[in-house]
Amino acid sequence: MAIGVTTEGTKLVAGLQSGDKESATSWREFFRDLKSRGLNGSQIRLGIMDGLSGLEIVFREEFPNAKVQRCQVHVSRNVLAKVPQKLKAEVADDLRSIFYASSKEKAEDFYKEFHDKWEKEIPSAVKSLRQAIDACLTFFSFPQEQWISLRTTNVIERLNKEFKRRTKSMEIVAGEDACYRLLAFISLKMELSWRTTRVGKERPNLPLYQIYTK
Repeated sequence: MAIGVTTEGTKLVAGLQSGDKESATSWREFFRDLKSRGLNGSQIRLGIMDGLSGLEIVFREEFPNAKVQRCQVHVSRNVLAKVPQKLKAEVADDLRSIFYASSKEKAEDFYKEFHDKWEKEIPSAVKSLRQAIDACLTFFSFPQEQWISLRTTNVIERLNKEFKRRTKSMEIVAGEDACYRLLAFISLKMELSWRTTRVGKERPNLPLYQIYTK
C-alpha cells in the first residue's frame, strides 16, 4: 500500500496491491503500476518507509529524484529490542533527544553523544542505530511545519489497523475482487477523515509519539 501527499498537503491512498512485502520484485511491480496509472515519478520528493528488505533500493531506483525517510518508531523499536530492560527507559529518552532535536546539527550532536555513551555497553543497539541514522534525519530537509508528519509511517499503520479491524471478523471473503472493494471502501472513508489534517497544517498541540519500552 502507498499513501501519497499532494502539493496542497492532502493525503490519499495511491494504490493497493497484494504481494510479498519482503520481495523487491513485488515492490517494483507495485511502483511501476502506480506510474502506469498516471503517477509522475519525477515529481516524487520523499518516501517514508520502515526499512523492509529491498524496499528502499527499489524505491530509489524507481523514483531517483526522491529522498528516503526511515520510520523513527520502527528504528527505535529495533534499537530497543537489543537493550536490557533496566536500560530501556534511558536509551529511549536518548533516542527522543536525537529524533526531536530542533535542528539536524543538534540531532547529529545528540547521536554522537549516544554513540559514545552506549557503544561499549550495548554495541548491537548502537550498530542498529548507526545503520539507520542518516535515513532517520532526512525530514530536516523539509519545512519545519511538516516534520511531525514526516518522521514516521504512522498514517500507514493506522490504515493497516483499520483494514485488520474490518476484515478480522469476517469468516469468508468472496474472492480477491471483493476484498479489494472492501479495502478501497475503507480507504475512501479514511481519506474523508484526512481532509481535516493536512500535512503541514496539523494542530500545534498534537502529542509527540511515544517509544514503547515494555
